[in-house]
Amino acid sequence: MKKAFPVYDICSLADHQHNDLLISRFAPYLQKHQNLSLPHKHTFYHVVFFTEGAGNHSIDFKSFGVKPYQIYFMTPGQVHRWNFEGPVDGYIINFSGEFFQSFLLRPDYLEGMPFFTGNVDDEVIDLTVDVRQQVTDLFEQLIKESHEPGRMGMDMIRTLMLQLFILVARQSEQSSQTTVPTYNYTLLQSFRKLTDKNFTNLKLPKDYAALLYITPNHLNALCNDMLGISAGEVIRNRVILEAKRLLVNLDLNITEIAGKLNFADNSYFTKFFKKYTGITPEDFRKNPIAQ
Repeated sequence: MKKAFPVYDICSLADHQHNDLLISRFAPYLQKHQNLSLPHKHTFYHVVFFTEGAGNHSIDFKSFGVKPYQIYFMTPGQVHRWNFEGPVDGYIINFSGEFFQSFLLRPDYLEGMPFFTGNVDDEVIDLTVDVRQQVTDLFEQLIKESHEPGRMGMDMIRTLMLQLFILVARQSEQSSQTTVPTYNYTLLQSFRKLTDKNFTNLKLPKDYAALLYITPNHLNALCNDMLGISAGEVIRNRVILEAKRLLVNLDLNITEIAGKLNFADNSYFTKFFKKYTGITPEDFRKNPIAQ
């Protein structure tokens, strides 16, 4: 029998809390949801701050060591799993994409945060000593407000979360070795958003360059300068990532996955996947987290 691949929404994890929000200490959350050690997806944003723990955490098939004063930011749709060693604790926030929309004039505000772009390498942050206590205090206030909400309690929670995000974003900017021009950063983010939306149908850099009103050479230069890879590789990487996300869902066979990714046939998909990962889809499916 095939093993169903879990996709969780906040309602399935939130217990008595608000349908767009869950705030908890991590140890009791983990005890209540032990099956989260298996590969799964969330339909919501997922923030975890560790104060104690060891082991590893895999996000979109890239593994990170778990340690105290480390904070993780995950966007909807990413595949991840935990593998802890010994006691673990900290804090967790789950919130929907709609949670801030009625509160902020800019619906894309969160996407401007360096850790909410969907780029895995930007989502795991080791907090510096000077911000650890501030971050811990903000989580404690969030715990208190979520359990004993006062007047305008949800707006207070939103305000505290924004303080948390801005504080961590400032550290990320300070630790960056280079300052990226605002125009180039915005253009790159626009390209990534378009790739996320269109990667199954648009496979060539010239298609995206046209949507961005720039030349293909300009788009390639931008990606090479800021990411160290070509625009074509950015597109291929997104296709490969989605293929991996689909392959861990055993309810789908290889032919169905090839169809979802708009490949002409199973054989072409298999050749493409092996060319850029070094293994076949079937081999990846046998041990996805190790890849």
